[in-house]
Amino acid sequence: MAVPSWLERLQAASKTALVQDGKRKVHYLFEDGKEMAEEYDVKTGQLVSRKWREKNTLGGTGKWQVEVGEPTSPLLGALESELIKESSSNPVFMRKDTLSSFQWRIRNLPYPKEVYSVSVEKEQRCCVIQTTNKKYYKKFSIPDLDRYQLPLDAAALSFTHANNTLIITYQKPKEILAAEEQLQKELKKIKAANSGDGDCKTQ
Repeated sequence: MAVPSWLERLQAASKTALVQDGKRKVHYLFEDGKEMAEEYDVKTGQLVSRKWREKNTLGGTGKWQVEVGEPTSPLLGALESELIKESSSNPVFMRKDTLSSFQWRIRNLPYPKEVYSVSVEKEQRCCVIQTTNKKYYKKFSIPDLDRYQLPLDAAALSFTHANNTLIITYQKPKEILAAEEQLQKELKKIKAANSGDGDCKTQ
């Protein structure tokens, strides 16, 4: 039996939706018990945040892990007990996508643009940020490319620096753009829980 594609897994997941504060909030429950929660801007369809949660080793509910959006952003009303306390001077790494690209922002990096280099490690399937002054180093993956089993392309990667923030952009491949367009069509079919129809699940 062929392994279902990521888009097929999304389509098969049990989904509920809620429209609140200008955002469409979608909760996915997968067959393996994992949960994913996403928020989209209602007007633009742009992904604002994405979180994951799975059962812990004791079978209880684990904590939400942020993939896209502010690290402390509450999602679907789930109030996180732990607050990530960052020093005002420590670099803060977060992902904030656009419709056409994956994008990461690292705040509190005051060094000039020429200090940074951003590259792709194809074998390790990750991107690497380095500085010539040895002040900052980070490896990060692009889970979306892993889920769709797509290779990393160095030509799609670029970066800029402004206001003490390093902004890294990876242009979405056409396969992901097509899949996201298809998913948006699916999500629009889901009746929001607060639209007057209480049964908002799809199979």
